[in-house]
Amino acid sequence: MPAARESLLDAAYTALGRRPWSAVRMVDVAAAAGVSRQTLYNEFGSKDGLARALVRREADAYLAGVERALVSHAEPRERLAAAAEWTVSAARGNALVRAMLTGCWAERLPSPTLSAVPSSSAVPAQRRADGPLPSPGDFVGLVRDRAVASLTVPGTSKSEASELARACELVVRLGVSCVLAPAGEGGTAGMVRDALTTVRSVS
Repeated sequence: MPAARESLLDAAYTALGRRPWSAVRMVDVAAAAGVSRQTLYNEFGSKDGLARALVRREADAYLAGVERALVSHAEPRERLAAAAEWTVSAARGNALVRAMLTGCWAERLPSPTLSAVPSSSAVPAQRRADGPLPSPGDFVGLVRDRAVASLTVPGTSKSEASELARACELVVRLGVSCVLAPAGEGGTAGMVRDALTTVRSVS
């Protein structure tokens, strides 16, 4: 039941914004979503299952934002600057995204293991959530690969593709570094533009 699942995840996210995850009660999440506690357990199996599904949803939303940023401009350099800016703004506005990108899980957050957990769920979305969750290094690769796919044009040589991949990874790592230590004058986008000035493949 996709609608109930989303309502439950919304309720869990709202609850997490008000209190530590350890104090979030399943019965309260179910009540806020307008469903029974049994429906909640049928969907997620346990509180850990709910946490993993919530983290997976926020990860997917972050990556969807990256893809939007990568088509938001005509110039390749501006696309990468937009993706880096999105990374910083997404992490600023969402504690789960910040934790996933940096690996720094605050005490008030759920801390699901990154490795897969045994799943007997009949819900396909939950079986996916019970699979391995991305680590900070995984996110670098995921965003880099999306950027490379967005910027690669027909006829790109192997050496140009390699240079592009290095430039994209540089941008991703700059974005994550600005999550931990905000950029100064010029902001994240300005830092990315400066870093890419001499990179032919994205100029």
